[in-house]
Amino acid sequence: MSRPRIPYNPLTRTGRVLWCMALAAFSAVLMLFWSPAHADDSEALRAESPYFAVNSSEPGTDRLPLKSTDVNVKIAGVIADVTVTQHYRNEGQRPIEARYVFPGSTQAAVHAMTVKLGGRVLTARIKEKEQARIEYQAAKREGKTSALLEQRRPNVFEMNVANILPGDDVAVELRYTELLRPTDAQYGFVFPTVVGPRYNSPSAAAHNGGAIGGAYLKQGTASNAPLTLRVVLDTPLPVRAVASPSHEVMIDGIGSTHAAVSLKPSEQPANNRDFILNYRLAGDRIEAGLVLYRGTPDDGDEGGAENFFLAMVEPPKAVAPREINPRDYIFVVDISGSMHGYPLETAKVLLRNLIGGLRPSDTFNVMLFSGSNRMLAPASVPATRANIEQAIRTINEMGGGGSTEIVPALKRVAALPKAEEVSRSVIFVTDGYVSVEAEVFRLIRQNLNQFNVFSFGIGTSVNRHLIEGMARAGQGEAFIVTKPEQAAAQAERLRRIIETPVLTQVKASFEGIDAYDVEPLQLPDVLGGRPVVVFGKWRGEWAGKFVLEGRAADGPYRQVLTALPDGQGPSALRQLWARQRIAALSDQEALEGGSTQKAQITELGLRYSLLTPYTSFIAVDQRVRNSNPSQTQPVDQPSPLPEGVSNHAIGAEVPSTPEPGAIAALLVVLGIVIAGVWPSRRRRRKE
Repeated sequence: MSRPRIPYNPLTRTGRVLWCMALAAFSAVLMLFWSPAHADDSEALRAESPYFAVNSSEPGTDRLPLKSTDVNVKIAGVIADVTVTQHYRNEGQRPIEARYVFPGSTQAAVHAMTVKLGGRVLTARIKEKEQARIEYQAAKREGKTSALLEQRRPNVFEMNVANILPGDDVAVELRYTELLRPTDAQYGFVFPTVVGPRYNSPSAAAHNGGAIGGAYLKQGTASNAPLTLRVVLDTPLPVRAVASPSHEVMIDGIGSTHAAVSLKPSEQPANNRDFILNYRLAGDRIEAGLVLYRGTPDDGDEGGAENFFLAMVEPPKAVAPREINPRDYIFVVDISGSMHGYPLETAKVLLRNLIGGLRPSDTFNVMLFSGSNRMLAPASVPATRANIEQAIRTINEMGGGGSTEIVPALKRVAALPKAEEVSRSVIFVTDGYVSVEAEVFRLIRQNLNQFNVFSFGIGTSVNRHLIEGMARAGQGEAFIVTKPEQAAAQAERLRRIIETPVLTQVKASFEGIDAYDVEPLQLPDVLGGRPVVVFGKWRGEWAGKFVLEGRAADGPYRQVLTALPDGQGPSALRQLWARQRIAALSDQEALEGGSTQKAQITELGLRYSLLTPYTSFIAVDQRVRNSNPSQTQPVDQPSPLPEGVSNHAIGAEVPSTPEPGAIAALLVVLGIVIAGVWPSRRRRRKE
């Protein structure tokens, strides 16, 4: 027996309109709370997320205690010795605690800190991180002026200076060394000046052990803390050419082995972008060689003085093979809010060069990501002229907006199907303003059998820790593009690297030398014009040879290096070796998750007096200077936004461009509304 049919009673016109309005309102609310960008702003801790500095209404508190930054760089051969002095002065009427987040080089080995206060010099000590925090908090409560330097990332540091009294002038001096690795016989020194605002998703904030954030000045607002910088070059061969693509500089000593570079006075701010200095030596060759340092009792090495060596070998020139196997390329492009404007326009130029240079036998695909991600095609397509033009049209239509969910994008790339015989390269294009570096590195390593990663950092102050770490984890190469006019050359360089690895099966060995603790343990294939660099220790007398072997495009390769046995090289080799070992342990820790290498990293940091994720520098004035420390005002020193980065990079106060998913949802709502209203209009016309 069939059920009686219930008559269909359509809604009245007013009812349909009300129904559509209710549905639209519900969808809008759902989008608002579903949006990752909104979640980032509302759920992340205020103190951990980037935000705009707000002028204080308290006239007695100095909200801008950092008055200046002075940088002195001495480059001897391939080692840079950098001294950074930050001057803090309290021009207010109350004691303050200054907190300042600032960047450093990705290769920096920070090994010393001193504090100058009232004509006295306080030498900081390296301590286990938690112990240093305890001592700093105790000194702060007791009213003692103290300074704490911590590492937030290998290239991001945080300085806290407590009990700066009204009228105080406190100078904090940091010293670090770094190895300069030339590319195509060109040497480069980079001094980052500002940390870009890092997106920190709600899920990442709970697990990444501390987001990178702080106060920022709004777009176009200059910092009140000027930057002065001077570089002195002492090289074995005459300096042939020196140039800075980032700043206007004054240069002395071209053509000699001693040159000096300093910033030219300018009304334009100098501290809102990386300072980059490039130079070449006479002969246009990489200065390959072997440097030894024989340890002394003053080094403080436990168990006897240690000896260190550094070997740098120029690779053979690339030889184009006669036939190149077909390749597949996945271009992953960051279109988040921080890429809005100049960075995204530069990325478009770069992509047009990269994709436009593919061969017909290649296949490719394009992923655009911000809070969500989408592919150009469900699967890779042949690099035909029609497909390339379609990709370029899509890229040209891109606009920057929304958050930076790089991990879901990477997971989707890893899940893309791939034939076994195809060699796939993934090219990431981003400014790297995220806080999930360790998770990204881990994902790349876990999928190394699927693809190699080449990363392009776009912008004037990119997150080089992420850009270089992705390439290292993916056994690829990192590229930095600061200006659109550099895009074509960098795209051509990537093409050369991918087509012609210059040295494979690379091995280092020693003849007549008792070498140990050699870094890296395994040498990767050599790509494009970069030298092979090996650190290590040695015992006894140096009376042998360092041998590098591998397979080049035209056959077996072998190079032998010898050195004078006096061991009078720079003592900085101690810190550089330790920095290399700590980086390797950190990479291993990122792969395993947790703090599996904490004990070893801590031991290295304490032994070689190095700033690490688990060690910090602390300096304490033993005099009680603040009689009422509980009234001390904390002040976050604001940083300028990187040049070319707009207010869209900070979503808390500036509306961001809707995510692609949000746009799609809006279209769905619009479609429902039209579907609800259109039939009634059609009926009215018929009537």
